Amino acid sequence: MRMSIGLAGISGMCAVALGAFATHGMAGEEMSYARELVEKGAHYQLIHAVVIVAVAALALFRPSIRLLSLANAAFLLGTVLFCGSLYAIAFSGVKAFGMVAPLGGISFMAGWLMLAIAGFKSFSDDAPAD
Repeated sequence: MRMSIGLAGISGMCAVALGAFATHGMAGEEMSYARELVEKGAHYQLIHAVVIVAVAALALFRPSIRLLSLANAAFLLGTVLFCGSLYAIAFSGVKAFGMVAPLGGISFMAGWLMLAIAGFKSFSDDAPAD
């Protein structure tokens, strides 16, 4: 999980930097579409950087729940695919990169689903026996 926390820190820093660049360096109406893409990518990237740290911290208390590390891997993959495709479109203008975004979205959703299952499993394991 140390790797997840480290990568989340780098991801969060990059999200803040890209968000600031979108706000300050992509001025003008001709840049509005690209700016929106970068802002959206930075938004999703920052949210998932925080989630990755939270899941890594949770995994310290529940190291036996393998779904937590799989969820973090899905969140990292989603960040690369979804956010990366938005950045690629914004900076290159090549809209074909957009074909990758749904795979990133699916990775995000898979990560959230694995986190939910891990939570339900964790609570059911703690339930007192009848």
